[in-house]
Amino acid sequence: MKKTEMWKKAAAVIFWLMIWQAAAILMKNSIVFVGPLEMLHSLWEQMSGNEFWLSVGNTVLKIMGGFLAAFILAVLAAGLAFRWNWFKILLEPLILLAKSVPVASFVVLLLILAGSENLSVFIVLLMVFPIIYVNMGQGLEHVDSKMLEMARVFGMNPWKQFLYIYRPAFLPFLISGSRVALGMSWKSGVAAEIIGVPAHSIGERLYMAKIYLNIDSLFAWTLVIILLSMAFEKLFLWGLKKSGGKVWKGEIRK
Repeated sequence: MKKTEMWKKAAAVIFWLMIWQAAAILMKNSIVFVGPLEMLHSLWEQMSGNEFWLSVGNTVLKIMGGFLAAFILAVLAAGLAFRWNWFKILLEPLILLAKSVPVASFVVLLLILAGSENLSVFIVLLMVFPIIYVNMGQGLEHVDSKMLEMARVFGMNPWKQFLYIYRPAFLPFLISGSRVALGMSWKSGVAAEIIGVPAHSIGERLYMAKIYLNIDSLFAWTLVIILLSMAFEKLFLWGLKKSGGKVWKGEIRK
């Protein structure tokens, strides 16, 4: 990214932060609305306690654990569905169900069946799986059949076929799906925690902030979620693009 472009984006962020702070000063009601300075002060105070890091660690482990489990299962399922059409037909009702049923319905059902402790793991898995599955399936369908035929003629082994024919075809779709799924995993995972209120979680901290009308704390935890979501999205997509080799080097720099 060019330096001028970075400066423009930084200026835009500063502009909106100033508007936000000015609105908070004009309202003069910290129970309803606070500015970025109050939010950062609250965040700094909370970061000094062990409870903050324990809550962040637990939520990160559960949400990213659910995401990685869904990612691996969806990729494998899409591969099997591509190989065997009967398996694809078998999974279609489950994929449609996962895509159609509201998150709240899954949350309530799983809360009754499994309790609140690992609720976010299952919710993230259910939300992410159909996104990755569909995108991976679309990518596999774009594999060039002529290239596969040529590979068979020249006796190319299955591993090389995967690296040089299948991977370039499905990787753009997998990256696109992962970008959407990562954002969805944090939204659905934290929402599940707010409803289930498991101990030592970001959802519990948000729920307590609502109960006690600590709007500065509410904004601070929201900022934490945004930063964590952005960080893990950048890290995971970087690794995924890196796995594409030379094809993705230009994309990684962006």
